[in-house]
Amino acid sequence: MNTPVDELQAERLREEQPQDDRERERAEARAALSRLCAMPSDHPEHDALREHVIGEYMSYARFVARRFRQRGEPAQDLDQVAYLGLVKAVDNFDPDYGTTFLTYATPIISGEIKRHFRDTTWDLHVPRRMQELSAAVRGAQEELTQRLGTAPSAEDVAFFLDLPLDEVVDAYEAVAAYHTASLDTPVALADGDGATLGDLLGGEDPGIDLVVDREALKPLLEQLSGREKRILLMRFFRNMSQAEIGAELGVSQMQVSRLLSQILGRLRQRLGVPG
Repeated sequence: MNTPVDELQAERLREEQPQDDRERERAEARAALSRLCAMPSDHPEHDALREHVIGEYMSYARFVARRFRQRGEPAQDLDQVAYLGLVKAVDNFDPDYGTTFLTYATPIISGEIKRHFRDTTWDLHVPRRMQELSAAVRGAQEELTQRLGTAPSAEDVAFFLDLPLDEVVDAYEAVAAYHTASLDTPVALADGDGATLGDLLGGEDPGIDLVVDREALKPLLEQLSGREKRILLMRFFRNMSQAEIGAELGVSQMQVSRLLSQILGRLRQRLGVPG
């Protein structure tokens, strides 16, 4: 099997061939494809001829793949995906379509490569609609940059694509999911010390779980009497003991304990919290 280096050398040799030789090879490839289309799939020569036809058009598949090589994917991976599209085109082409093979094969190969970018190159999954919108926005940015001579604004892109501004903004945010950073990525701190991105991430705040309970408790506290509010204030905000509360209110510690139990019991009941 030929290696990528062998294929590249062969392609360069073909490019250096005289025009007449290249035209003859193209005519032979078209003739072989015509024979393949007319040949039954169970013909003893079918598989060998199919492999020959695919090989003849592999250089064109690589040519289509070159259009996508500025997107960060390895060239060899794009070539392999392009070959897959080429195989599909060869297997499904019919001369009765009324078009040339290359006209038929080009969108199939390009579509296979675009599908590769859509399904396998995003680090985080986003809806297909957003992937397609992000690709459209990226293309609009490139074209508008050439026209304007500067990076276009989100409003420029939205006007160019005839889309609502909020959809374009969502597409900008979705692009951030295309490549994600490892938590082990080194980060330089202002004091000169080194750290990783994971070291800078905050942990879970247990107080967040209490937010809902506190908000639900506020209107219930407003319904308490002034004396009941005072008892809760001294016990839970001033950290006073029951004996100290009793001394301030002029009652016994036992009475304070009973009052606290009654107040807290009513609050739990109204919150739906088991005692």
